[in-house]
Amino acid sequence: MPHTPHTPLIRRRLRRLLTASLGALLAFAAATAPAHAGTAQVGDVTEFPLTTPDSFPAGITAGPDRAVWVAESGVNRIARVTHGGAVTEYPLPTPDSFPQGITQGPGRALWFTEGLGDRIGRITAKGRITEFALPGRDRFPTGITVGGDRALWFTEPGTNSIGRMTADGKVTEYPVPTPDSVPYYITTAADGSLWFTELFAGKIARISLAGRITEYPLGNDSSYPAGIAAGPGGVWFAASGLNAVGRITSRGDVKLFPVPVPDFQVYDITRGPDGHMWYTEQAGRIGRVSRNGAITEYTVPGGADKVPFNIATGPDRNIWFSELLASSVGRVQAHPGRDSGPTTLPAPVPQPAPAKHAAPTARRTLHLAPGLHRLLRTKGLVRR
Repeated sequence: MPHTPHTPLIRRRLRRLLTASLGALLAFAAATAPAHAGTAQVGDVTEFPLTTPDSFPAGITAGPDRAVWVAESGVNRIARVTHGGAVTEYPLPTPDSFPQGITQGPGRALWFTEGLGDRIGRITAKGRITEFALPGRDRFPTGITVGGDRALWFTEPGTNSIGRMTADGKVTEYPVPTPDSVPYYITTAADGSLWFTELFAGKIARISLAGRITEYPLGNDSSYPAGIAAGPGGVWFAASGLNAVGRITSRGDVKLFPVPVPDFQVYDITRGPDGHMWYTEQAGRIGRVSRNGAITEYTVPGGADKVPFNIATGPDRNIWFSELLASSVGRVQAHPGRDSGPTTLPAPVPQPAPAKHAAPTARRTLHLAPGLHRLLRTKGLVRR
């Protein structure tokens, strides 16, 4: 695929967003322990430390074996975590591959992306690993999902493309129309089509099973949409730059639901077992938003230093999330019951305002997929 020159605007936006280097991430370590006991209420948080320190867990998903599976980007392993917190880790064959996203896929296996390894990996419930090399370097596969055609679909920020891979390893790549858009996370809609976020273009895009891409601008190039998931009424996404979660219909109509605290930390989102959407805030909260925009947020103890990252519904019908800087995973009670958390009822915004947000003076760093900063630096898009 021909290389498209990067504009000064893209470089400035990249530098502004990616303020933390990989080296800073790898210098941090924290320890956690289970936080709650007794009768659990909706929103109660329990945390389980992973076996290896500095593991930087990223992608998380429910497995076919009633366990939760996690991509440990910092230590090059895939971890299996039981409901009780027992951890088994499986090293990857390719060194320093930086596993990122993970999903349950064909053959009752888990499929995952290897960002710096330029591979798609497959691991069975018994820990047998197979890797499939992508057709070139610097692709940095990140998000991954299973399409309506039962193939694996994934984002390639390094080549500004969407990839499709069959279960036997055949790969097709589709360039994203907007240059330097950084396609990031991807999900499957009810009709089998794929939707993905364009992190630096400020767009949500749809790709058909035939590879046709349609882009929907959010009206603000600093919206930084990251996580995305199918849910009630359309596809939902997390937009850190707008400090909101959003919903887009199949026609491209967008509604925004602002989160209560303006800290620009909304990152990932998933559909919960209660029919609501649940999201992570890297400043230390897990949020829940209903179809009509009612928001409830729950505090992760010490969460601002742990960075809640990716999120998924577990096989136990609770919400599980990775803690990027704490080498842990957390579980949030999601079953219906008494709800003691503070609730906000924001008015939906039909479309994002075109004006960019002014960064608050105490704005925290928004952490992205570990290793992505390194890749973009080698391309000359960010400075050290």
